Amino acid sequence: MEQPEEQDVDMTSPADINNDNEPDVEDMRKRLKEMEDEAAALREMQAKVEKEMGAVQDPAAVAADQANREEVDSRSVFVGNVDYACTPEEVQQHFQSCGTVNRVTIRTNKFGQPKGYAYVEFVEVEAVQEAINLSESVLHGRQLKVTAKRTNVPGMKQFRARRPSPFMGGYGFRGAYPATPYFYPPYGYGKAPRFRMPMRYGPY
Repeated sequence: MEQPEEQDVDMTSPADINNDNEPDVEDMRKRLKEMEDEAAALREMQAKVEKEMGAVQDPAAVAADQANREEVDSRSVFVGNVDYACTPEEVQQHFQSCGTVNRVTIRTNKFGQPKGYAYVEFVEVEAVQEAINLSESVLHGRQLKVTAKRTNVPGMKQFRARRPSPFMGGYGFRGAYPATPYFYPPYGYGKAPRFRMPMRYGPY
């Protein structure tokens, strides 16, 4: 009589199967949470960039800002040749006879040192002409140069012609004439340049 073939029986319980799948589910949940956080951060960054771009490209805001700047500049003067030791209070006292001084700005470099010029903003527009009349007046032993303040136009940059350089060509362009003359070597050094006499035709 034939005996039945032996078969392997899997004794794994459903609980063990669930326990094996639990780490995979947790990993998927963590990855999903990380993806959601990254997407939220990207949306926030994009909204911030769009807001900044909209503020820059808004024609109405740009026009209003430019009009306000022009109005302030119409009441301001540029003061040059200001002594480095001069304070804003001293500049204000010097121009207080022209009108009501609203603000004095002494320009400085990135190290905080004065650049030698300042801007004076008045409350009245008429004070600008009175301040210009004080040009060449003396403050701290220096003659001041007073002019009306110009309004900087956005996107426009002042062009300054470049001076011709002796190391380039004539008139600042390469190739107009040689930048440096040809020097012949002194006696006993190097080779003397060879010159070829031009050929003449006909009777001498």
